[in-house]
Amino acid sequence: MITGISTACLYPEPLEESLYKLAVNGVSCAEIFVNTHSELKKSYVYGLANMLKRFEVKCPAVHPFTCELEQLMFFSDYERRFEDALEYYRLYFRLMNIVGADVFVFHGGKGNISREFYCERYSKLFRLGREFGVTVAVENVSRCTCASTAFIRDISKMLGDEFAFVLDTKQALRAGENPMAFLDAAGKKTVHVHISDSGERGDCLMIGRGSFQFRRFFDKLYALNPHANVILELYRSGFNGISDLISGYNILTKMLEPYQEVSK
Repeated sequence: MITGISTACLYPEPLEESLYKLAVNGVSCAEIFVNTHSELKKSYVYGLANMLKRFEVKCPAVHPFTCELEQLMFFSDYERRFEDALEYYRLYFRLMNIVGADVFVFHGGKGNISREFYCERYSKLFRLGREFGVTVAVENVSRCTCASTAFIRDISKMLGDEFAFVLDTKQALRAGENPMAFLDAAGKKTVHVHISDSGERGDCLMIGRGSFQFRRFFDKLYALNPHANVILELYRSGFNGISDLISGYNILTKMLEPYQEVSK
């Protein structure tokens, strides 16, 4: 399992500055959160790719800034908008090919969407991603349709091999769900994890500030998918500065060392 940090942790710092700050502090793996359209331009993306290469940083995943628009883009009844959305997401997949990322984080729709309609639209995006060698993975976001384990379990069965899952532990707790239950629901299709600590003081805490059962969680995740990415994702209000973030990353890396040794 690969350990990393999301550039989203340092928002609203510009993406390239966030990535540089992580790289010079020894982070070997970083998820890229694209914040605006201009960051999809080829010239900009090649700049990110050069930085990754210079510091020998891997980028396993990309998160789109349009995630809050995905209900409008993908799950309305306006077919032309859906087709345009597919075309727009090609820009993300092109970016991923340039920076070497494999997993695309998808929030999906909001509200009461039928499982059949959700699967129909998502599967088309999933297939488009496959054309670029990219895996489009649904994330359990508490404000979205995919917030429940029941929904994830159902669409996983319906979609078969055309489904992948991103587990966000804090979003699971915000939805009143147990993160471990999502591992049961998605099983080996869990390809990516956004992780943080949690406990009485909150659901998005620095590693070591809560009581999350990391060992139990990692044991189960490894048994399901030893190649899953585990990415530290904290909100900016959850830590004081880059030193806190790097400290959490180092603790998380140490936790995952036994699993990396076993998989060699």
